[in-house]
Amino acid sequence: MSLLWMNLLIVFSFAFLSRWIARPTPLGAAVPIRPNKLFVFGSLASLVTVSGLRANIGDTYFYKHAYESNDFTLEYILSEKDIGFGFLQMVLKQFSDDPQLMLFVTALVTNLLIVIVFYYYSRMIEISLCVYITGGLFLVSMNGIRQVLAAAIAFTAIRFLIQGRFFPFACIVLLASLFHQTALILLVLYFVVRFPAWSRVSIGLLVLSVFIVIGFDYFSALLFSAIEDTQYGHYKDFQEGGASVLRAVVSAIPLIIAYLGREKLKEIFEDSDYIVNMALLGFVFMVISTQNWIFARFSIYFELYQLILIAWVVKLFHKRDERVIYYGILVCYAAYFYFESVISLQIQYRSDFLSF
Repeated sequence: MSLLWMNLLIVFSFAFLSRWIARPTPLGAAVPIRPNKLFVFGSLASLVTVSGLRANIGDTYFYKHAYESNDFTLEYILSEKDIGFGFLQMVLKQFSDDPQLMLFVTALVTNLLIVIVFYYYSRMIEISLCVYITGGLFLVSMNGIRQVLAAAIAFTAIRFLIQGRFFPFACIVLLASLFHQTALILLVLYFVVRFPAWSRVSIGLLVLSVFIVIGFDYFSALLFSAIEDTQYGHYKDFQEGGASVLRAVVSAIPLIIAYLGREKLKEIFEDSDYIVNMALLGFVFMVISTQNWIFARFSIYFELYQLILIAWVVKLFHKRDERVIYYGILVCYAAYFYFESVISLQIQYRSDFLSF
């Protein structure tokens, strides 16, 4: 864990400096300041190095084994699910059979795309990147490589989501679905989030999540019956229990603050409706996942929007209170990271290249 804590310190420090010497943006930009690119690159470099040079974490071993043992011919790729990832591995194997190349390239693409979006839409980029690590999504990116890569690709469609341009949004989502088909859910939910935040649709989603939790056995029977003939049909046999209730509580806090300060949020961030709605969907999936862990996978696509939202909530408070809220976020999420990673999951980071 020492390297993970060091990575957190490096990423936050560079990101903080990037905002400290930020320059103002032209009128009409989503964020009034633009962080310094050099220091943002420093944060990105640390994220990519730690993720790309790892030797373990979650399913990393199985990804490495698959890369080493499979011959990625066109016939093999088309016979498997998520052909985009297969094509990527086919290309990489032309350069090296070492699976570390695959880990490094996927870490580079995933984190690069996420940081680019934060650069343009996060009010305090150091908060977004800090919570990206301490909230656990950075660790998830080293476990569910394909899905977080798909989520990062789909995340770049944020501009078209905000502008209401469905066709380019759909093209990016379809590209993401080549790496993980669950990304297709965004095509349907696009029409759900194109409403003002905290509208009847938003309230309806919250009520629906409560009813699903109450009648989860009936809901899951219907859902798994519908997907039993797809590549995800085996999910009905998952017996790993529900996700942590604490995770659902943590994801709810930025939304509660955003609701209480909804008028000011709309004033300082004109396009906040769509960010709030996507974050709300993430909370809905997280609530449902307390009954079955597998639903937490869907929340990955929306958790990235929660990371943007939490970087704006600091500005919803009075100027004199901003510093307290700012440090409160850092301390609380650091404590959450310690509890989840050290106490609960007992994460042990290993690398053949990095040691501390």
